Amino acid sequence: MSVLVNKDSKVIVQGFTGTEGTFHAGQMIEYGTNVVGGVTPGKGGQTHLDRPVFNTVTESVEKVGANTTLIFVPPAFAADAIMEAAEAGIKVIICITEGIPTRDMIMVKEYLSDKDCTLVGPNCPGVITPNEAKCGIMPGFVFKQGRIGVVSKSGTLTYEAADQVVKAGMGISTAIGIGGDPIIGTTTKQAVELFMNDPETDGIIMIGEIGGQLEADAAKWIKENGTKPVVGFIAGKTAPAGRTMGHAGAIVGGAEDTAEAKMDIMRECGITVAESPAEIGKLMAELMGVTS
Repeated sequence: MSVLVNKDSKVIVQGFTGTEGTFHAGQMIEYGTNVVGGVTPGKGGQTHLDRPVFNTVTESVEKVGANTTLIFVPPAFAADAIMEAAEAGIKVIICITEGIPTRDMIMVKEYLSDKDCTLVGPNCPGVITPNEAKCGIMPGFVFKQGRIGVVSKSGTLTYEAADQVVKAGMGISTAIGIGGDPIIGTTTKQAVELFMNDPETDGIIMIGEIGGQLEADAAKWIKENGTKPVVGFIAGKTAPAGRTMGHAGAIVGGAEDTAEAKMDIMRECGITVAESPAEIGKLMAELMGVTS
């Protein structure tokens, strides 16, 4: 079992024939991901990267059974792309697009509230189940198959954590980059729940950053329901209050939004906290009883 994506996922790319969509779809295909086609309105009936192009997501569902989508659509049109995918019955929607207006995402969240689908992102690196499916923009070579789940707001810290896990003699079950915008689909808590319920995940790495309550909510859930060891890290210890740091959602708005406050909450909830990103792999190995 894997989380969200696997070798059987039938993946399409919205924005398939654009520059970003073409490049990353090519990388995904090379990795071995089951990319069954793509969507570019007005270009239906053509072939791109040896895959069919469809005018609509519904057409891709009907003709090739698509159930997972990667969205590489400009910010102004990305909300419509997400909603189109949900309406068509796509089960896993991964939105890479950065810069979607917050009010658009408020509308999307409301629209998805009664839909049977999972949104990851926006402004995220995607989801990877090593050796099965790379659905996003992450460097696939960093990830080795194993039994450690990773959930992270940061793309680069996802890759760093995965590299450390591999070098410590372990591997990754699935890594989920949830994105750093103020309003996202899958939360830290929801991703942690997926890993806690996955029989092929033995330990979890949870990487957060300043701003918002996602990490605190996840930590409190872990305290009440956790059955697997968790290593946590919060980026942004030196960030000044009121200044956005990298991600739109990474801004300290109150006392509980700081890195130190979040780290304290995680410790209180039984999570092993890394003071530095360089410690993540080592701490996970210690918790799992792995010696290099």
